[in-house]
Amino acid sequence: MSEIAQALQRAAHQDQEALDHAFAESYPDLKRIAHARLRGSGLEGHVQTTALVHESYLKLAGGREREFPDRLHFLSYASRALRSIVIDIVRERRAKRRGGDLDIVTLDTAADFGADDSALDVERVNAAIQDLAKLDEGLAHLVEMRFFGGLTEEEIAQALGTSVSTVHREWTKARALLHTLLAG
Repeated sequence: MSEIAQALQRAAHQDQEALDHAFAESYPDLKRIAHARLRGSGLEGHVQTTALVHESYLKLAGGREREFPDRLHFLSYASRALRSIVIDIVRERRAKRRGGDLDIVTLDTAADFGADDSALDVERVNAAIQDLAKLDEGLAHLVEMRFFGGLTEEEIAQALGTSVSTVHREWTKARALLHTLLAG
């Protein structure tokens, strides 16, 4: 078992030092994921990548007991935390009392949603992922890892313990369902 996997397992049992170590080891990956989520989201320039990553740390440190058998599971969990933070920021900016309803927030998914869908609304995507979870929790988790986590199909396959072709097939199905949910 790798050093980071051991640290992640200790972090799962609320070992703060282990969480700090795992976070430090994954910091470059978390910054890459956070930067990808901010680029084209309408939040770039308003929220710094570093601030978003540090906010995810606070969410991870304050969360309930969790299991991270390896780095990819940790990144998957961190992706979920980043998604939650981005959605909260978008909602806050849109609140009428702050005048945020004047901004159009989009998300560049870099996930091949097609040219017509390059300006997807983060809140609509979040609602569609929640609806997708009601249909198929596994597909929703895959979309979360790919869309908000920026993980490749190979990384997702490794995290889920499945083949790349299965992930590709499920990703195709998830995109089709998301298109349907977003169109409705």
